[in-house]
Amino acid sequence: MAKKTIVAVNAGSSSVKVSAYRAERGQPPVQIAEAQVSGLTAPPTALKYVRSDDVVIEDREVGDQVDGPQDAFGLLLETFIDDQDLPEIKDRADIGIVCHRIVHGGDYARPQLVSDATYHHLEKLNDLAPLHNANSLGIVEMCIRDLPRASNVACFDSQFHATIPEHIRTYPIDQEVARNNHLRKYGFHGISYAFITRATAAFLGKNPPDVSIIALHLGSGASACAIRNGKSLDTSMGLTPLAGLPGATRSGSVDPSLVDPTMRLAFDLVVDRISGFVGAYFVTLRGRVDALVFAGGIGEKSDRLRAAVVDQVGCLGFAIDEAANGATMEGTVVDVGRKGVVPRVLVCHTDEQYEMARGCAEDERLW
Repeated sequence: MAKKTIVAVNAGSSSVKVSAYRAERGQPPVQIAEAQVSGLTAPPTALKYVRSDDVVIEDREVGDQVDGPQDAFGLLLETFIDDQDLPEIKDRADIGIVCHRIVHGGDYARPQLVSDATYHHLEKLNDLAPLHNANSLGIVEMCIRDLPRASNVACFDSQFHATIPEHIRTYPIDQEVARNNHLRKYGFHGISYAFITRATAAFLGKNPPDVSIIALHLGSGASACAIRNGKSLDTSMGLTPLAGLPGATRSGSVDPSLVDPTMRLAFDLVVDRISGFVGAYFVTLRGRVDALVFAGGIGEKSDRLRAAVVDQVGCLGFAIDEAANGATMEGTVVDVGRKGVVPRVLVCHTDEQYEMARGCAEDERLW
């Protein structure tokens, strides 16, 4: 059976995370290592490296070695190669597939093998996701140059939302102008939502086409998604990642000039906006909701935020278990809802790198 080493690259606005997997054709990939450089925009810039379950490097400052995402990726790659206890990657030629998270994929509805045409098409979308696309494409270019034996695959955050119906994705503007300029709702965080859907379905003992959930990806970027029968029905982000919920550098759907940080409580604002989307999507899904799922760095770690949101949407039937919500989270999906209450309240440790690697392991074009 064919075997390859897959490297999944997740270049964010302030960090670069790379996971390495041992993969066989059509089989779930097995993670063998993960490394991350964080603090690219807010020093200290630090390296963390984990092999299997062993923390090899813990928050080593690397600011003198890294000046941007491409430097960070190069350092992470060398970290893998230099590790004598990682036999799967002894040199660059051992890497068979590199999958890249690309935030804005335009009209692409599935992952794409990177060609000159694909690359140049994605370059045109940089202005629609300026914090991410350019960084990711710089690393793609680096891989094409430095990893000549590897297949490069672009995986898009927007592709999961290709199933959003026309009446939801359409903006109420001149439709000829919209078509000519590709102006519509695209949606993002789709790789995360794909993982959340699969993981939640497995936790509930169902197949993905049999689950309907309201999912919240809450991190430095935040969005909500209504998922019906395993497919995206609506999401809070639109043409760009700016619309919808507030984020670290995004005001969301509010005029930025109206926000005075000295006069407004950010926490209450975020809870209010999240609750509004939960309520709207509960109606969009016609009340047929299996679970409300929290994910992303804040969604996974902030029990206070989860409790506040669930309290505000309690009229929809959601209820939280305070003890479970405040406990240490172990496992991919954890139930923090009150026992016996439906719909459930869950926390999902989302894994975008695994979702990309899983897709590559199943993609016949790569084997």
